[in-house]
Amino acid sequence: MPTSLIITVLVLFLNVASQTSEALDLFACDPKDGMSRNFTFCQVNLPTKSRVGDLIGRLTLQEKIGLLVNGAAAVPRLGMKGYEWWSEALHGVSNVGPGTKFGGAFPGATSFPQVITTAASFNATLWEAIGRVVSDEARAMFNGGVAGLTYWSPNVNIFRDPRWGRGQETPGEDPVVAGKYGVSYVRGLQGNDGERLKVAACCKHYTAYDVDNWNGVDRCKGSAMSGGLLLDVMEYEGGQDMEDTFNVPFKMCVKEGNVASIMCSYNQVNGIPTCADPKLLKKIIRGLDLDCGPFLGQYTEGAVKKGLLNEKEINNALLNTLTVQMRLGMFDGEPLSTPYGNLGPNDVCTPAHQELALEAARQGIVLLKNQGPQLPLSTLHHHSIAVIGPNSNVTATMIGNYAGVPCGYTTPLQGIGRYASTIYQQGCANVACAGDQPFDAALDAARQADATVLVMGLDLSIEAESRDRTGLLLPGRQQELVSKVAAASKGPTILVLMSGGPIDVSFAENDPKIGAIVWAGYPGQAGGAAISDVLFGTTNPGGKLPMTWYPQDYVTNLPMTDMAMRSNKLTGYPGRTYRFYRGKVVYPFGHGISYTNFAHTIVSAPAMVSVPLRASRNETNSGKAIRVTKARCNGLSLGLQVDVKNIGSVDGTHTLLVYSEPPAGYWAPIKQLVAFEKVLVAAGSQERVGINIQVCKLMSVVDGSGNRRIPMGAHVLYIGDVKHLVSLQASVDN
Repeated sequence: MPTSLIITVLVLFLNVASQTSEALDLFACDPKDGMSRNFTFCQVNLPTKSRVGDLIGRLTLQEKIGLLVNGAAAVPRLGMKGYEWWSEALHGVSNVGPGTKFGGAFPGATSFPQVITTAASFNATLWEAIGRVVSDEARAMFNGGVAGLTYWSPNVNIFRDPRWGRGQETPGEDPVVAGKYGVSYVRGLQGNDGERLKVAACCKHYTAYDVDNWNGVDRCKGSAMSGGLLLDVMEYEGGQDMEDTFNVPFKMCVKEGNVASIMCSYNQVNGIPTCADPKLLKKIIRGLDLDCGPFLGQYTEGAVKKGLLNEKEINNALLNTLTVQMRLGMFDGEPLSTPYGNLGPNDVCTPAHQELALEAARQGIVLLKNQGPQLPLSTLHHHSIAVIGPNSNVTATMIGNYAGVPCGYTTPLQGIGRYASTIYQQGCANVACAGDQPFDAALDAARQADATVLVMGLDLSIEAESRDRTGLLLPGRQQELVSKVAAASKGPTILVLMSGGPIDVSFAENDPKIGAIVWAGYPGQAGGAAISDVLFGTTNPGGKLPMTWYPQDYVTNLPMTDMAMRSNKLTGYPGRTYRFYRGKVVYPFGHGISYTNFAHTIVSAPAMVSVPLRASRNETNSGKAIRVTKARCNGLSLGLQVDVKNIGSVDGTHTLLVYSEPPAGYWAPIKQLVAFEKVLVAAGSQERVGINIQVCKLMSVVDGSGNRRIPMGAHVLYIGDVKHLVSLQASVDN
């Protein structure tokens, strides 16, 4: 985030109840300064609310204003140091924000795969485990005086348009997956110690933000609109797309994850900047408390003098931000008194942390095609590998954006070299693959080797913050290089793709000379090791695509600025994501194959679920779609028992995806994901998986006015090639 931009952070008070001790310059309440014993706000045995109230009461107006910006000013007379709120930890502690510095005792931190790659694991346990590691390292660096405790992560925006440069930062296109990722990662970051926070997380960017810089439309000037017309479905008193897509992850972050803060987005929605929209900031999510930039610091005092703002409103903002700092222990004095005070340099880049980064990369890799099958490669038969392509020996490309300094790298070339001898040719100088350079050396390498691995795709020069793509094809002459190498290759040809967004590789899917295609996303510091483990069968791939891969034709006449999710037959608008788009795809959401095969059997599932209603004559007809507010939702769920059998000869981890197809009509999506589970199944064995589906949350749809409703009647549940019908029937609770 460029510092020249004003970015506003909302901090929500949730109303919940030795290695480096010398290095840390205490933020406040230092027992050595002699002042702390006189201040109520330093008394750790008192309720947080009382302590915050005492501190606010001691501040002058000018001192209060100095605390409203990310570079919060010191208050020396109260023993408070300055504090930089802006730190980032999207997939590891990052130095993108000014709050974190690498060097000295902390030369780097564990760099996990980019979020879109980790999302492909569909493993909520993994997501939370990554958050715990990142917060361990963040706390260690804070104790060492080189990082803050407030991290503006995760990004839970919906990957609505495949060209979005920041789609790589998100958990994909499904709102429930994005929300579940956010909840899991937030829990890992913030810890589970009641009111105390390990670090403070921030779900961003609220809301309907997914255009950065496309066709002259800039994120800081653009509005979420369609064809120049404001979208009726995004109005707040209606808000169909807002309610069933854009706001779902933020609601989950707050209500299920208890996230400490929310960041509003750059864009306008219906012509109103989100960071200045009273409906968004008061009716849906409360608060505007901190400005990432100088604006509030420069203009707040003048606004008070003119009567545009009163000091009580400033106090309310400080109540929230100071509460977060107290929950972090920043006013507790001696850092060793906190549960995390002993974390230091030895707790960063540990072998266990780096192993988790490798495992996350393995779980996020998706096998898109495996003709023959030609994977896995064999160390007995494939002694030499031609490793070709602009991404075959990269380092920084693997960690994507919002990354820090990793502990170290293993490139694809290095990883493959652990299994076989390699013949390396870059083919193209970079991913742009421009110019008329000959490919002769790459073709010769393919002719010599027992197998060929092409590592192609994108990098931050093609997709990034402030850089949306113009199309979905491989850049420059990459496709030409792939096709020519495949035609020349003596042995099997494997295409490995690094990217955050989807790529139209229809040519490769349809080319019989390309035996397998692997999507590695941006796989983090250990990406090369994970890729080679998959290629040689040490790891059986189990990832699934968290976003639809569209053909190039899909975006040819589709403006990124058209925010509508649903298709429109009258206008020819195709719709967005697997939930609303019925057209051709290169690979669908949820696609991903394994070196083995799995079979599903539904062991038990109800044929009918009764939905209890509050007494109402207007809501009892079983043909209706009942408003969720009329149903008694507490504890209302649908339970399934599913047997997953590995019918192949290789152990494998299977991602169980459960979709629901609501009754026709009722403003419903084509289908929607209602549950996902990860299960390890040994070859020839079977595992039983229990699934619990919350009816009101997951089997409801949103009407044209933005009301969430539960359609009565037959819903179809899909698990792989197995389906089950369950009827929802209303019952009046008198």
